[in-house]
Amino acid sequence: MQRLQLLKDTFFGLDVAQQQLLIGCAVAAAAAGGILTYAMQRRSKMRTIPVGEGWWGAGEKPLLEDQKIYPFTVETSDEEIEDLYERIDKTRFTDPLEDSGFQYGFNSTYLKKVVSYWRNTFDWKKQVAMLNKYPHFKTKIEGLDVHFIHVRPLQNGDQRALPLMLVHGWPGSFYEFYKILPLLTQNQNRIAFEVVIPSIPGYGFSEAPHKKGFNSLAAARIFLTLMERLGFSQFYLHGGDWGSLITTNMAQMRPDCVKGLHLNMCMSNRGFKVLLSIIIGPYFPFLVGLSQEDVRRMFPFFQKNVWEILQESGYLHIQATKPDTAGRGLNDSPVALAAYILEKFSTWTHLKNRDLEDGGLERKFSLDDLLTNVMIYWTTGSIISSMRFYKENFSSNLYDRIDTRTGIFVPTGVAAFPQELMHCPKSWAQIRYQHIVSYTFMPRGGHFPALEEPRLLANDVIQFAKTVENL
Repeated sequence: MQRLQLLKDTFFGLDVAQQQLLIGCAVAAAAAGGILTYAMQRRSKMRTIPVGEGWWGAGEKPLLEDQKIYPFTVETSDEEIEDLYERIDKTRFTDPLEDSGFQYGFNSTYLKKVVSYWRNTFDWKKQVAMLNKYPHFKTKIEGLDVHFIHVRPLQNGDQRALPLMLVHGWPGSFYEFYKILPLLTQNQNRIAFEVVIPSIPGYGFSEAPHKKGFNSLAAARIFLTLMERLGFSQFYLHGGDWGSLITTNMAQMRPDCVKGLHLNMCMSNRGFKVLLSIIIGPYFPFLVGLSQEDVRRMFPFFQKNVWEILQESGYLHIQATKPDTAGRGLNDSPVALAAYILEKFSTWTHLKNRDLEDGGLERKFSLDDLLTNVMIYWTTGSIISSMRFYKENFSSNLYDRIDTRTGIFVPTGVAAFPQELMHCPKSWAQIRYQHIVSYTFMPRGGHFPALEEPRLLANDVIQFAKTVENL
């Protein structure tokens, strides 16, 4: 009764135009109901997508492929470091506009401080030793040397070791997960994870594809092969950014293998339900499955989901069309590369960081961590191939791809961080992910939670796995 009274009071508190709009939406909803029901029933019949096959190595596919797994060690040399220093020393800086903060991109005044630290204090050899504290491996899959880390938990009595793959995105790397690794591999009420962290082909120490067309579906298939090669018949997945799409595709291809899918970023399909939520949500959120926290994070919708995204998606349009052009400069200048990558770690952590001269970078991250991630791109020369992943995935309409038209039916958990670029309410996520067993409004954090808020993310992954294990 209270909701009905609230509905009545709110409706009659609107002006005539708003009342007519809501009435029109209600009529449209009724008319579209039958069509939507039919469409959803039709979609629900599609429970998997084809695994497919591929070959991304140079030249023709051989009759046999080496399937052995080899240890790998991250290495550096004095020559590599001297080349870096020579290029840094030849950097041409441009003065920023007065009082511009990070509004025009990476502020050059602060960039000089970062570069000075990089040149005079940052110890790459020390960081290489730190990277090697976990065991690295490589194996050949579909013609590519795929790099990954494999960390087993310490055996402790009757604890269960649950296999878990963590998948990064752009402009991150496997290093994003170094702070969360010890939290996941330690005993948590008789549960610990055996963690596998691959580098997406074309990123870091994974070989770049030699042929066109390597998209998230191809990456998903390669990572499924990796888990099979490691002897895992069932496992958990976690992903953010591109990793969320890759792990989603893995769950669509082999739902029998994926015990649970955990995401810190997810996107919903377009559709009438989403449109209705946008129109009615600010006035009657409970009618369209939105909570007050959803409303706070989503509205005003145009400002937060259109204008802000337009301001922050210029890189996407470049990388989805002509990645090699911009990438040439980044691959040749370490300072340009650092500015391009670290600007994302500023803005995607909190949009208000754009107003700060230092971009707020050191509020959540250390320069050692940030520059280690940059150095992984620099020393492997992988910035261009990582940018190409956008081109390959946007070469056709994502909404026409088979994975977009197919639901996800494995147990799914979502950690919704408040400063993520776009907020996806649970009611929207359920359009695609049809078995959400946990959805958590995280108290703080942005796009890189494993590096920014490792304890929060680890706790949510652990709680999600416990929930699934008890289903």
